[in-house]
Amino acid sequence: MRILIRNAMIITMDSQRRVLKNTDLLLEDSTIAVIGKAIKEKADRIIDGTGRMILPGFICGHTHLYGIMLRGAPLDIKPTTDFLQILDRIWWKVDSAFVNEDAYASALASCYEFVKSGTTCFADTYSGPGSIEGVLDAIAKGVTQVGIRGILAFEATERNSKKEGERGLNENIRFLKKLQQNPNDLLHGMYSLHASFTISDELIQKTREQADQLPAPLTIHTSEGLIDVYHNIERYDKRTVERLFDLGVLGSDVVLAHCVHVNHDELELIRGSGAVVAHNPMSNMNNAVGVAPVKEMHELGIPVCLGNDGFIFDAIENIRTAYLIHKVHHLDTRVTTPQQIIEMATINGAQAYGLDEKIGSIEQGKQADIVILHPNPRVTPMLPNGLYGYIVYGCTAHDVEHVFVQGKQLVDNHQVISIQPEVVEKALTRVVPTLWEKLGIAL
Repeated sequence: MRILIRNAMIITMDSQRRVLKNTDLLLEDSTIAVIGKAIKEKADRIIDGTGRMILPGFICGHTHLYGIMLRGAPLDIKPTTDFLQILDRIWWKVDSAFVNEDAYASALASCYEFVKSGTTCFADTYSGPGSIEGVLDAIAKGVTQVGIRGILAFEATERNSKKEGERGLNENIRFLKKLQQNPNDLLHGMYSLHASFTISDELIQKTREQADQLPAPLTIHTSEGLIDVYHNIERYDKRTVERLFDLGVLGSDVVLAHCVHVNHDELELIRGSGAVVAHNPMSNMNNAVGVAPVKEMHELGIPVCLGNDGFIFDAIENIRTAYLIHKVHHLDTRVTTPQQIIEMATINGAQAYGLDEKIGSIEQGKQADIVILHPNPRVTPMLPNGLYGYIVYGCTAHDVEHVFVQGKQLVDNHQVISIQPEVVEKALTRVVPTLWEKLGIAL
């Protein structure tokens, strides 16, 4: 199958960050075959790219797919005043109520919303003490039905028992070995640890050893709230990153989610280790935990990718928030640039999980994971040196006209075609009433 897109503006996100004007793009089967002017090769389908921007698919560097199941839930709880209460009164009750069928339905719904706004790849950590063994298979089923890429893990924690942490780690190992035996280009595994205030040194080190023996990325929530910092100082006389560094867990295969409450010394440890930070601005705002020092991370050369933490699955809304939050936080309009934010949402996410040889930029030979944006009407001219700003300031998910993953079209003319919305809604209506009943919500 050959698909030719003619006369588009291409934001390549390659090493030179080239933006190509009035350029054609030829997709052949699963790959990007040719990028150039007036391509002469025959094609099975031709798409008019006039007035459109082509980007690599957006990559969500940190999410919790199951978060979508609580949307609009009128929880009868005492109002929370800090991050630990949010976990204890809301999320730890929710994930304890989950079963594998809930995890499947949440994956289906979240991936559907992801692809509508141009997200073609994500890294998910699932949490649920009552649904550990086999749950990654259930999530994978939902991901593959929608057709986007998923990096999946179970979030190991010892908040209830050491045995629970061991079972979580073993689920990740099982899933990784299954993918090793039966490879799927759209599915990847990784290791996940909840946060250092719910896990022991032993589990951290054991997970690091497993990641060395059976290589895969490793992610951990890091200083999202002050509870993480206070716990480590009180128990270990170390800040969070200092403890992780001393345990030897940090490395270029590690993605540290959040890093809101980290100081300069910790940032230096992150930089020296080669670890990556996954920034989740909208979730941090919602949980009122603070603003991550992304400005200083950029100045130190720490790689930063963009996540949503399972809160809002609209990639462009998340991009715009990441662009604006640091300006107001620093009272400085110069803090971030549109290009930096688009980098965080594309190539940086691919590099964070070791997938940049395949995805994250539009280059010949790479996988055909692309998004076509069609602002309609075009209220101002689309010029190569203004496209990053055009997206950040003016685009919405409604402008996502086409989405391809591995050359397969998932969104056509603004509509998801890989799965019908009725299928998603049916899966949700089958499980959400029971889940909400467990949470004491009267329908």
